[in-house]
Amino acid sequence: MHVPDTYVYVTEEGVTRHYADGSVEALAWEDVIEVRVGGVTESDVLIVLEDRAGDNCVVPRSATDATFLARLRYLPDFDLDRLSWAVENADDGFVVVWRSPDPPHPLPDLEYD
Repeated sequence: MHVPDTYVYVTEEGVTRHYADGSVEALAWEDVIEVRVGGVTESDVLIVLEDRAGDNCVVPRSATDATFLARLRYLPDFDLDRLSWAVENADDGFVVVWRSPDPPHPLPDLEYD
């Protein structure tokens, strides 16, 4: 039986990638601030989601499905045509296909006694 070296779960709450070595990357959709495409490896294109803390979840295009693409459309003003173009024209570099229109939340003011 062939076990894939990586698999991706997409839910209403977020996206999670499990690696063969047991490591996991997970992001909540509400925290995603940027989507990049590129980094072609072994005939696959990578879609990178980044959150406010600078954490990434790297999703190979081969691991994406209709659920993943449908969920991306909920990001404000996300353009699936731009994503498709970036995937078709991907190379070693990365192209930002979406950036959150909302500014990051400011850090809370700390109270000192």
